[in-house]
Amino acid sequence: MIDRYSRPEMAKIWDLNSKFEYYLKVELAVCDGYAQLGHFPKDEIEKVRKKAKFSIERIDKIEAEVHHDVIAFLTCVNESLGPKLSRYMHVGMTSSDVIDTAFALQIQDSSEIIRDDFDTLLETVRIMAQRYKYTACIGRSHGIHAEITTFGLKLLNIYDMLERVYKNFVDSAEEIRVGQISGPVGTYSNLPIELEPIVCENLGLKPARISTQIIARDYHARFMQSLGLIASVIEQIATEIRHLQRTEVREVEEGFSKNQKGSSAMPHKKNPVLSENLCGLARVVRNNVNTAMENVVLWHERDISHSSAERIIFPDSLTLIDFMLNRLNNVLSNLVVKENNMKKNTNLFGGIVYSQKILLALIENGLTREEAYRIVQKNALDAFENDGNFRYNLEHDDDVLEVLSTDDLDDCFQQNEYLRNVDAIYDKFVF
Repeated sequence: MIDRYSRPEMAKIWDLNSKFEYYLKVELAVCDGYAQLGHFPKDEIEKVRKKAKFSIERIDKIEAEVHHDVIAFLTCVNESLGPKLSRYMHVGMTSSDVIDTAFALQIQDSSEIIRDDFDTLLETVRIMAQRYKYTACIGRSHGIHAEITTFGLKLLNIYDMLERVYKNFVDSAEEIRVGQISGPVGTYSNLPIELEPIVCENLGLKPARISTQIIARDYHARFMQSLGLIASVIEQIATEIRHLQRTEVREVEEGFSKNQKGSSAMPHKKNPVLSENLCGLARVVRNNVNTAMENVVLWHERDISHSSAERIIFPDSLTLIDFMLNRLNNVLSNLVVKENNMKKNTNLFGGIVYSQKILLALIENGLTREEAYRIVQKNALDAFENDGNFRYNLEHDDDVLEVLSTDDLDDCFQQNEYLRNVDAIYDKFVF
């Protein structure tokens, strides 16, 4: 992933040097496992641990000749060990034992960063949801004014979505926390079968129930799907902010720093560029999900058609999700909430959003639903289409005044009626 969308801690996990550090960690864990089983002398393995090292430059030079990155890595490490100690390395193993187990470690370490990101973001949203619990604003369906809700309820819905995709992510991260030390085609033909659980436990992993020289890629596809869901929810939130920042709406704005510029041509511009950026990055992550799904289909016990794709989609997707969660947290933490505009928008066209209250009042006072609907719709659409006033229209409509008094109309236009269940909705959440 390019530096622009990378954060240092996550980027480090996926750089080339770290990849080989994870490889070495697996190889040394296998040596320790052999020693624990009594197959290797423990004092010799201690020497291996102290002496084993690698050089990226040397690995690159060897790989240019052998065209195999694991062999190049092992050759380099064995050069640091010498003939006597190098005979303890990679005994009975195949390349995928190293690659897939190291890959699982990278994914787990990346997942810990994302867990922290979520904890921070959820706390930000929780605080905002409490702050704006009773801040009335207009709810929209099809992009059109519907009825009054609160900005807190919007945020509570965001919290609910984030909490749900977080749980899904945690579940899939736990599922993919598997390693393998099973040798060629997964039959443990040249290593003890009891070695695998020892190595995996020492690495903080679970042994795969079965592996066919590789760990099956449905694990990885499900994990990538969890990242795609996170990206989609982030885009949903960012899209809401973009809509609410439109000039004719102006209910929220992204924070705009003192020296920030919105346009090279139009000095008045304050654009929701961070939210737009999140929408674009979400598309990248979601498209990577499709690649992960295609990686499930491999030949027989193993091929490497998945490998090249995974070298791109996993580092990129995990790096992007880390970046996106942090960017979203920044957007929300600095969000400018324009409560006066929210209030103003609820009263557009003389309060046409109170139309259902009028409809129900007319029905309760004797009109059929069809009669009541016709009267209310006529007055509402007249206000909407002629930049008029719904309340004024009702007060001058004989059909309405025959049924409802001015006091009755006042009762229908009470904003608090729309907020009376807010506490009950919040009670469904344990903060």
